[in-house]
Amino acid sequence: MITESDQADLATTLQGTITIDPDQLRRLRERLVAAADADQLLDVAYRVIDTPVGRLLLAATEAGLVRVAYPNEDHDLVLHDLSDRISPRILQGGGRLDEAARQLDEYFAGRRRSFDLELDWRLSAGFRATVLQHLADIAYGHTASYAAVAELAGRPRAVRAVGTACATNPLPVVVPCHRVIKSDGSIGGYLGGLAAKATLLELEAAA
Repeated sequence: MITESDQADLATTLQGTITIDPDQLRRLRERLVAAADADQLLDVAYRVIDTPVGRLLLAATEAGLVRVAYPNEDHDLVLHDLSDRISPRILQGGGRLDEAARQLDEYFAGRRRSFDLELDWRLSAGFRATVLQHLADIAYGHTASYAAVAELAGRPRAVRAVGTACATNPLPVVVPCHRVIKSDGSIGGYLGGLAAKATLLELEAAA
């Protein structure tokens, strides 16, 4: 698996010996990813997008979007985790994530209130997966308490487990764990940091 850091180191090394056209390098990478995908050699494609809550890493399998990661999660560590848990056949680029990137751009621009994407849920299991799949029931611009989500998931006493599910959500933003807050109205914790959670809630409240 070649991480972002590996690619940056390679580019730096090559720049010391030859002149590299960034557009030519990008086209070469795209052809490599397309060929790997066509030959069924690409199990996970990824890209990084700029957003108001930082640079988000998006990763997708053939089944759908499998991971959204905040900068504080360390993108290289996330890629290594995907390599261990899904497949080491990971490449940056390709068209597999075009639709996810487009819909996220629309969301952050205030033009989209829900996502219409195929999701690969393999990184969640058991009650955590049940909790996450109920988060779409919380409407855009609204919030629900951890206790209310526990009720939705069919285990009203499992408030702490709901918190754990939100804290380990592999698809933040798209699966809206940011809409889950404490019963006293305070925003609670968030895997992307409290500033990111506040930004998302303010974005939705302003629409």
